[in-house]
Order: sequence, then C-alpha cells, then structure tokens
Amino acid sequence: MFKAAPRAPSVRMTADERRATAGLASIFGLRMLGMFIILPVFALYADALPGGRNKTLVGIALGAYGLTQAILQIPFGWVSDRWGRKPVIYSGLVIFALGSFVAAAAGDIYWIIAGRTLQGAGAISAAVLALAADTTRDVVRTRTMAVIGMTIFATFALSLVAGPALSAAIGVPGIFALTGVLALAATLIVRAVIPAGHEKVPPPVENAFARVLSDRQLLRLNYGIFALHALLMSLFIEIPFALRDNGIAEASHWKVYLPVLVASVALMWPFVRQSDRPGRGKPIFLGAVALLLIAQVVLGMSQHTIAGLVAGLILFFTAFNLLEATLPALVSRYAPRDMKGTAVGIYSSVQFLGTFAGAAAGGWLAQHEGGIAVFAFGVVLTMIWLGVGATMAAPPDYSTQLSMGRT
Repeated sequence: MFKAAPRAPSVRMTADERRATAGLASIFGLRMLGMFIILPVFALYADALPGGRNKTLVGIALGAYGLTQAILQIPFGWVSDRWGRKPVIYSGLVIFALGSFVAAAAGDIYWIIAGRTLQGAGAISAAVLALAADTTRDVVRTRTMAVIGMTIFATFALSLVAGPALSAAIGVPGIFALTGVLALAATLIVRAVIPAGHEKVPPPVENAFARVLSDRQLLRLNYGIFALHALLMSLFIEIPFALRDNGIAEASHWKVYLPVLVASVALMWPFVRQSDRPGRGKPIFLGAVALLLIAQVVLGMSQHTIAGLVAGLILFFTAFNLLEATLPALVSRYAPRDMKGTAVGIYSSVQFLGTFAGAAAGGWLAQHEGGIAVFAFGVVLTMIWLGVGATMAAPPDYSTQLSMGRT
C-alpha cells in the first residue's frame, strides 16, 4: 500500500485567519488615526495657540508622537515576547488614550507636545504586527501584511477628508478626545478578535537584532519607510498654508483632498495588482519612488497655483499610497522566517523615527528658510531612496514563498 502524500497547506485564509487579519488591521487603523487625522488641520489650529506661530514647535508637536513611538517600539516588542502580545496592546492603547485627552485639554503648544509625546508612548505597532504573524501561517502572511498596509492607506485617506470636517464641527480638541475614545474602544476589538489561549509567543532567536540590522535588503526597506513618512509629515507643515494662501478656507480643504485621493487610488490600484507578479515588483517599486521625486519638484514649483498644487498632490499620493500598501508586505517577504517579529519591530521604529524627523525638519526649515526649503528637503531624501532602491534585489516570488512554506 502506498501512503498518500502529505497534503500541501492551503493557500486560502482560514476563517480564524480572516478574523484575526480584519481585527488586527482595524486596531492598527484606529492607532494610526491618531497620527493622521490631525495632519490637514493641526498647523492652522496651532497658529492660533500660544507659541503656535513658531513652526519649529509645530513640527515638534506633530513629530513628538513619532519620536516616542520610535524609541519604544523595540522595547514594547521585546516585552510582548515575554508577557504576551495582548497585555502589551491593552496597555499601549490606554497610554495612547491618556495622551489624547491631555492634548484635547491643552491650552498652548507645549501641552500639545506633552500630549503627543504621551500618545506615542503607547507603542504597540510592533506587537500588533507580531500578533498578526503569530495568528497566520507563512503561506498567507504576505496577504495579511498587505491588508494592514492597505488599512493604513484607508485610514490616511479618511483622515484627510474627515479631519477638516471634524475640525469645523468639534474643533481639534474634539478630534483629540475622539481618538482617545476610539483607542479605548479598540481594546474591545483585541478581546473579541483574539480569544484567550489562541495567542502564541515564538521562541527567541539568537542574535536576531544583529542579523536583521545587517540584512541589506531590509536596511533598504527601512530607509524607504523612514523617508516616506518624513516626506509625509514635512508636506503637511506647508500644504495647509499653501491652500489657504490660494484662497481655500480651512473648512473646505477636504474639497481638494477628496478628489486628489480618489484620483490617486484610481491611478495606483492597477500597479498594486501587478506588484506581486514575477519580475514586476522592483520596477513598480522604483517607479513609485521616482514619482515621489517628481511630485516634490512639482509642489515646490507650484505653491502659488491651485492647479499645480492639485497636480503635485495627485502625483505624491499615487506614489505614497502604493508604497504604503506594499512596503509591509515586502518586509514580510524579505525577512527571515524565524525573525519576522524582530524585522517588523525595527521597521516600525524606523517608520516613526521618520515621522518625527520629517515633522521636526520640515518645521525648522519652514521657520528659517521658507516653504521651498521643505520641498528641497523632500527631493534630497527621495533621490537618496532612488539610489538605494536601484541596488535592491528583486522581491522573492510568491510561488517561492509557497514552496518554502511547505518544507
């Protein structure tokens, strides 16, 4: 009698994997909402606060969130390896909510900085991504990371449209309070999505940090996410003022952002569908980075025309959304199978370090050198990224990953 060959793992997500992916993506989205939703309105709001006319302080207020995130992602990820993911996620959400309420009650730019710093101290992104890896198989994990990446984009898109509308309705303090309430609500999602006993903690890998930090492909991706979020934060130091100076009232900024986002999604979606196909991932990736470079040039040259600003924003967000959706999946594909948690922890820390660096540098440049210097800063970052990305190896084929998952 011949024994039947072992059945290959299914490449379809199980019901539990779909549930975990959807729930953890929603937690990640609610968490990122705290960073994104104030971007289109904060600089103009801060302009009326004591100390808020100093754009350097405005940049620090926007970026303080990212600095504490960057510092604490790896320690929170380390603790989650020992205490479990869920306790760390619960505590991080509560800390974030407290920071939101401090920012909501702030009467000057300095208390805003304090609140934003406390918000960022709830650094759970690495723990959430590690939990996503814990609750999915290797053969579907790239899709899970891509869903989380797309959720980040969706949260960002919602924030650009909802931020100005909410600011007009409840004010920026009300937005801060709302994000605090949503963070507390997210603790219920953690409880509902991951039943007790389902969570697993992977065994530690010797020299994991050194091995991940010496991986040249992951280093290239880490620089990319640093540059991408630095560009985003520096952009929103200048763009709200450029729109206002061109005659668009703050409450109407969503009328610019909404068509920009719709157009950018329509333009980028075909490339998302193509990016996993053999031989197409790297050219699409490099094309998106080149488009970011063009967008920075267009925006720098078009600050005094609405048509130029809209064109530059469409180019920027087409590239940004494509890269934001695909970079987490690329990290998952390049990372060694037994060190994915460490890899995403470092990736998350670098992402938020870029958030702080972009906001702080953008604020300082706008204060001392003017708006054109902000876009010149973006051009330099993007040119470096293009050079770094050109030497990147082609992403592993999805079929190769499936074969590895069966061994």
